[in-house]
Amino acid sequence: MTSVSNSAVAFIGTTASELLRSSKSGGVDGIPFRTLRQAPSSVKTRDLSVVAKARKVKKHEYPWPEDPDPNVKGGVLTHLSHFKPLKGKSKPVTLDFEKPLVALEKKIIDVRKMANETGLDFSDQIASLENKYQQALKDLYTHLTPIQRVNIARHPNRPTFLDHVFSITEKFVELHGDRAGYDDPAIVTGIGTIDGRRYMFIGHQKGRNTKENILRNFGMPTPHGYRKALRMMYYADHHGFPIVTFIDTPGAFADLKSEELGQGEAIAHNLRTMFGLKVPIVSIVIGEGGSGGALAIGCANKLLMLENAVFYVASPEACAAILWKTAKAAPKAAEKLKITGPELCKLQVADGIIPEPLGGAHADPSWTSQQIKNAINEAMDELNKMDTEELLKHRMLKFRKIGGFQEGVPVDPIRKVNMKKKEEPVAGKTPVIELEYEVEKLKKEISKATESSSKPTELALNEMIEKLKKEIDLEYSAAVEAMGFKERCLNLRGECLKSNSQDHLMHPVLMDRIEKLSDEFNKGLPNAPNYTSLKYKLDMLKEFSKAKSNLEKKSKGEELKLDINKKLKEVMDQPEMKKKMQALKSEVQKSGASSAADLDDGTKQSISKLKKEIELELANVLKSMDLNVEIVRAKELIDQDLKAKVESLKEETNKKIENLMKSSDLKNTTKLLKLEVAKAGKTPDAALKNKIEALEQQIKQKLSAAISSSEIKEKHEELQAEIKALECDRGIKWKFEK
Repeated sequence: MTSVSNSAVAFIGTTASELLRSSKSGGVDGIPFRTLRQAPSSVKTRDLSVVAKARKVKKHEYPWPEDPDPNVKGGVLTHLSHFKPLKGKSKPVTLDFEKPLVALEKKIIDVRKMANETGLDFSDQIASLENKYQQALKDLYTHLTPIQRVNIARHPNRPTFLDHVFSITEKFVELHGDRAGYDDPAIVTGIGTIDGRRYMFIGHQKGRNTKENILRNFGMPTPHGYRKALRMMYYADHHGFPIVTFIDTPGAFADLKSEELGQGEAIAHNLRTMFGLKVPIVSIVIGEGGSGGALAIGCANKLLMLENAVFYVASPEACAAILWKTAKAAPKAAEKLKITGPELCKLQVADGIIPEPLGGAHADPSWTSQQIKNAINEAMDELNKMDTEELLKHRMLKFRKIGGFQEGVPVDPIRKVNMKKKEEPVAGKTPVIELEYEVEKLKKEISKATESSSKPTELALNEMIEKLKKEIDLEYSAAVEAMGFKERCLNLRGECLKSNSQDHLMHPVLMDRIEKLSDEFNKGLPNAPNYTSLKYKLDMLKEFSKAKSNLEKKSKGEELKLDINKKLKEVMDQPEMKKKMQALKSEVQKSGASSAADLDDGTKQSISKLKKEIELELANVLKSMDLNVEIVRAKELIDQDLKAKVESLKEETNKKIENLMKSSDLKNTTKLLKLEVAKAGKTPDAALKNKIEALEQQIKQKLSAAISSSEIKEKHEELQAEIKALECDRGIKWKFEK
């Protein structure tokens, strides 16, 4: 073929640089295709003709408007982004939990095929199967488990960041590079418009097939990707563009080179910067959001999640491998991690959930994109109303309030698997001096509470009893070791455990050995070096246990007393009883009697009859409360009560007299009296007799004066008044026994 350079054809409008570039981009011997398109399809020369034919190709269907920008011929995809529509349709991928639906779908296809082949009407059967399919689909996708949502979020056909961006924007220009030497394809940035508003879009980009995934590094950014995102954030902040980020990554790329280039520093720089940006930020989790790799573009005013998206600090498989040493425990880990949208909304990590169609976002990508668009517009309408200070404060508070808290709930002990057990601190004995101080302090509290008739703190008493029990256990252990019984006790314990594990009764020989060891230990216990402290603690435990028992009895007695008084009031407030009491009162008033002795026999009988009725009524009520009732006459009670009080007063008086006799004044007077009595002998003269009588009178006066000035006289007077009152009233009294 003759070279074109020999031709006389002149390429008008073709520059040298275009000719040079065309030689590298598929031109024919230096002739660019652009020139060939401008030239006629057939060029005649004196000795050469060139014919160019355009090959027809099948036009791909775009999931977005064919020509969104009329100023850019061929559409924005051809000129502004490496992202192109797939040549073929994506292969359907069935997840494990969706297999029951595949069987139904296959039935529907088979019935339709049969209808087409036979020409018969199977519309009812097809409609029934379709309804069944839709119902099964609805039931399945409304009760998804966390691990099932993880699988949907990782679905190979799930729409990517750029799929959504080209669906929701009227214009979009992709921006490249971090201005530091590399353009990371795992993070895509660009400026786009939604309903006339400009936004800076930043997002993780996964591939739609194996080739694209390798190119995009499976959506795992390197430090260059995060620095590219940082550059675009500064750009948006400078020009006042709101930022919308799309999160869809298993995590930041964790290879050696990325770590050497400062992966952690790049993520940390992004986190710090995003909290200071003065424009609204909305983040949307469209797939999976893994760890710091997701958070590096996720510090937003609002974090929204697609219905089947997940957001986690560690993948379920990684978590299961750490805790249970197997990735098969991933479903359990996914449940415990709380990584789904509803759970994260409860914990206030996420601010809202964007719905997906049944079957996931890949079932209807354009509908899902429209829901994302609506969510962005709604969030931005709210955030645009805030000034800069409010916006920054809103972003700060969003992260300060994250988490759920429970107070007063007992925490279960954490079981550590395959880890070294933490050595528990050995409990030591409390020094006796310290324990004595605590005991005396508690005794004073109980004494004050008893005197003031207030309820002492039962909690302090219970704590002391528990503490004493532990102390006594430690003392017994120390005594066993000091007396040389430790090894024998351990051997016997092992034999007892062995006997119990075989579900047999304990052998008599073994029981005899235990009894002998116990007797031997108890006999030798007083010789133990710590016996004094052990005895003190045992005595204190006995005393406090008794005090606790008394408090419980007192508390029960008070409750019973309140219940009885309540029941008695109910009986006396009965209309029939009130009527009888009023009638009796009127009868007594009519009789004109001033005392019980002046009443006539008829009135006395009426009073006695009414008393018996009240007795029976009250007895029935008290029996209904499971109380044993005894009716005791007042005279019997007077004898018992007064006898006890008189004896008590007599003892108190004797003690007082003894104390007075021990005083120095009375002691000297008594000695002098004894000397005078000894001198007088059996036949005292008149002078000695008068002196002895004078000394006796002096001692009596001093005792009388001392007793009169004390509380004994008051108690004596109160007792006399009580006796008189009881003698006047010969009514009935009640004694209750529970």
